[in-house]
Amino acid sequence: MMARRLDASDVDRGFLDSFDFVLTDCDGVLWNGNEVIPGAKETINALQDMGKTVIFVTNNSTKARNEYNQKCEMLGFKASMDKIFPTSYCVAVYLKSIEFRKKVYVFGSTGITGELEKAGIQFLPIGPDILPEGENWHEWVTKDLKLDPEVGAVVVGFDQHVSYPKLVKAASYLKNPDCLFIATNTDEKFPTEIKHLLIPGTGTFVRAVETVSGRAPIILGKPAKFMYDCIKYQFPDLDPAKAIMIGDRLNTDILLGKSAGLRTLLVLTGISDLKEVERCSKSECENDQNMVPDYYLPSLADLGQLMGVF
Repeated sequence: MMARRLDASDVDRGFLDSFDFVLTDCDGVLWNGNEVIPGAKETINALQDMGKTVIFVTNNSTKARNEYNQKCEMLGFKASMDKIFPTSYCVAVYLKSIEFRKKVYVFGSTGITGELEKAGIQFLPIGPDILPEGENWHEWVTKDLKLDPEVGAVVVGFDQHVSYPKLVKAASYLKNPDCLFIATNTDEKFPTEIKHLLIPGTGTFVRAVETVSGRAPIILGKPAKFMYDCIKYQFPDLDPAKAIMIGDRLNTDILLGKSAGLRTLLVLTGISDLKEVERCSKSECENDQNMVPDYYLPSLADLGQLMGVF
């Protein structure tokens, strides 16, 4: 099974009338950094003007819901906070759902702590955590390192201040089998237009903590089902048969969509390309087959053209 390029014949056969909900990834689909991908804004806004419910679904945990709402406004996307689902928000939803009462050690950024604070969940301070210059790491571990006995969960998200002390602390808290190990997502890298660079993603940090702790995390972001459950809980009328997932990454966006029974559209403005689609389509592995999208397009601008936006 190979994905097919969406074209005018699909539109003529009622493609646009076949769904009411649009779940869309953000990084690599709508924007890269603070730059809108050409045509994305006009296409997404046009879908909403047609009466589609557009839900923004991102594994990026660096911002809280209100910050993503502000970003959408700044970049010109029509959005509202109730339709924005970052993994930072999923962390707070998950911990509240299990009636978590302890403190959280956050290997991550203010997106996560912002959502925890709104939910009334305690957490340790975040930010740079480095060894003082000239200090021996072994002496620091054996003499100066202090662990908070009230910590009951380690949450690993994207952390631009990743450091050896943070790895030590995360792994040491997880030595207690009763301490939860939560990963916002396992994305290996960020999409970027700078072709000679690879930008490590949260999955890099999660794997490091997994390796040293010997623990497997509870993963909340795409393609894990919890992300979809969060959306479904707030939008109970979401019918998978009347929804489509748009993304740039096969092993997160497309796999979540296929697993949840949604149709899927891959855009080629981010991580995955047609060579990866072809590899998955030829694979005998069921998981690979589930990463083959129903449709693909070079970008959202091409969908806009089929819709008559441009």
